[in-house]
Amino acid sequence: MTRLMLGKNLERICKAVLLLCLVHFIIMTIFYLDVYTQRFDIFSRFNSRNYSKMHQYFNISKPNGTSPAILGGEDHFVSSRKLESNLTVTKKPLPLCPDVPQGLVGRLLIEFSSLMTMEKVQRENPDVREGGKYTPADCIAKQRVAIIIPFRHREHHLKFWLHYLHPILHRQKINYGIYIINQQGEGMFNRAKLLNIGYMEVLKDGDYDCFVFSDVDLIPMDDRNLYHCYDQPRHFAIAMDKFGFRLPYNGYFGGVSGLSKEQFLKINGFPNEYWGWGGEDDDIYNRITLKGMKVSRPDSRIGKYRMIKHERDKHNEPNPQRFTKIQNTKLTMKQDGINTLKYKLVNIAKYPMYTNITVDIGIPPPRVSRG
Repeated sequence: MTRLMLGKNLERICKAVLLLCLVHFIIMTIFYLDVYTQRFDIFSRFNSRNYSKMHQYFNISKPNGTSPAILGGEDHFVSSRKLESNLTVTKKPLPLCPDVPQGLVGRLLIEFSSLMTMEKVQRENPDVREGGKYTPADCIAKQRVAIIIPFRHREHHLKFWLHYLHPILHRQKINYGIYIINQQGEGMFNRAKLLNIGYMEVLKDGDYDCFVFSDVDLIPMDDRNLYHCYDQPRHFAIAMDKFGFRLPYNGYFGGVSGLSKEQFLKINGFPNEYWGWGGEDDDIYNRITLKGMKVSRPDSRIGKYRMIKHERDKHNEPNPQRFTKIQNTKLTMKQDGINTLKYKLVNIAKYPMYTNITVDIGIPPPRVSRG
């Protein structure tokens, strides 16, 4: 009798547990269906009410439920094969690039003995766009930097420069374009005038706000030497190997320098009348100080550079007038600069790793004979 009563009690308990489970299952099913219905209704009403006001990072689905991917711009859109019920797909906007990016290596081994070809440089840098342009993929750079190189007959140097600088600039998260300003003909070379021309021409190709002026034979030995503009005009190449890795004198501003658009215009650009080698960088330093600005420099351990050894170019002999001109910067800077620049544009060619701009800069004025 006792066993029979115990069996019936167990049976009742099992039935009660099963009933509770069934009730729980029904309640949870109703709850999830209700939540899903509410979410569906909210998205539907949101889409219909704000279709014409969608944020730029939203991708509106097409009437047939498909949406093509948009590539190549700063804002990347996500495509979906079928977006049911016009649900909107979002892409989080990119953050600003950090002032000191992660992934910098520091000291670099720079050598020029290996064989270098433009094809190798191109294979090493598949993310560089035509014309030598690059934009970081994972962040938004705070500046757009034009790197301007005065040039004539230095193809061998250019290959090494591109080989080293493209990867360095990538790690620095720089949004940049590389421009070779090629002087046509065999006349007297004029570095500063070519840099002025570079400033004028690159602004026709992009909305740049920072300009780095670099000789083609100088390679930085540390990628922490960041190629962007600062509150004051920047001198990057402060410790070259040819000077024993020391600054030759306090007013030296040669090799590699950087100015913002505002800084460049404040000093009326660079002088146009330094024909031949030497003097123009000292004139630029004078312009900076005369306008109340100071030259900023990296730490000497970071600002080291190696120079590709070469013979002095023909028609780039030392300018015998340079010392006199440097002493008269205050008198000449208003009449000699970006506001008096004259040249002829010969050709623009966009190559995979750089843009080449060939120009005719004219000839130097005749020297006034004394006596």
